[in-house]
Amino acid sequence: MLILGIDTSCDDTAASIVEDGSRIISNIVSSQNEIHKRYGGIVPELASRRHLEMICPVVDEAIKQAGAGIREISAIAVSHGPGLIGSLLVGVCFAKSLSFVHTIPLVAVNHLEGHIFSVFLETKPEFPFLALVVSGGHTSIYKVDGFGQYIELGRTRDDAAGEAYDKVAKLLGFGYPGGTIIDSLASKGNPEAVAFPKALLKDSFDFSFSGLKTAVLNYVRKNPEVSKEDIAASFQSAVVGSLTNRIIDVTRATGIKKIILSGGVAANSALRENIKREALEKDFEVYFPSLHLCTDNAAMVAAAGYHHFINGKTVDLSLNPKAYLPLGSADD
Repeated sequence: MLILGIDTSCDDTAASIVEDGSRIISNIVSSQNEIHKRYGGIVPELASRRHLEMICPVVDEAIKQAGAGIREISAIAVSHGPGLIGSLLVGVCFAKSLSFVHTIPLVAVNHLEGHIFSVFLETKPEFPFLALVVSGGHTSIYKVDGFGQYIELGRTRDDAAGEAYDKVAKLLGFGYPGGTIIDSLASKGNPEAVAFPKALLKDSFDFSFSGLKTAVLNYVRKNPEVSKEDIAASFQSAVVGSLTNRIIDVTRATGIKKIILSGGVAANSALRENIKREALEKDFEVYFPSLHLCTDNAAMVAAAGYHHFINGKTVDLSLNPKAYLPLGSADD
């Protein structure tokens, strides 16, 4: 069974063909990093305009590389939220048009659900498990009891972890996207050079990174002589420490010892190493997608869409995108 996945939730135009929810046949991603680099972050209007330019060639290339005709596709899965509304509109409208013209069933996928099921493209952890989705727009942790069964245990109260990376990179004068740049520079610095704060939220599994971002800004203004490598390493240590500590807290509270980490920040080398070390010491299992499946892609959308389709969860052409779409909500 072939599922065509489409994702335009943020600044990457992506299309993929996945067989039976697990085997990637093609996976095309058109990045907009060069467009947004000069602004130090994503400009929504520019993102949606670029999606309009790239959606046809990206989908065409995914189908071409798969060596399949459009009639061989069983369903079209598209991210309908959360994300930038202008960007989401492009993908949803294209998917609805393709569905209508070729009479192919349409499936709506929550982008966050896609990130969780990116792991299923390479392995199949047993339910229940915990899932930490950490990216430029999201930092949330879920209890996953089965497909479509999600309970949010914690979320960021302000900035997402990836957003904090981008903002700190910008104030340090680095480029965009900030996550990969800081990760690289941090390897050359001393993570104990600056004791940046880690938010401690009592009686909660929530996260907070806004205060950390502000602490970095204030420190840089007062201590311009400190190397940027040391600041990058110390900042990253604080983020990784916060994420790791929260995962450990949740495993203790729930007794669940299987954890999935996904989203763009899950590609961070320090986070992966730290979590793997803790997993060995505290005897829990941890699953990461491969690096190319951590960032936004359509293979993960097709993987989640496959499960929707085989469970009869198709949608009609009244589907509309939603910028805010909590995972597990009635609109999911």
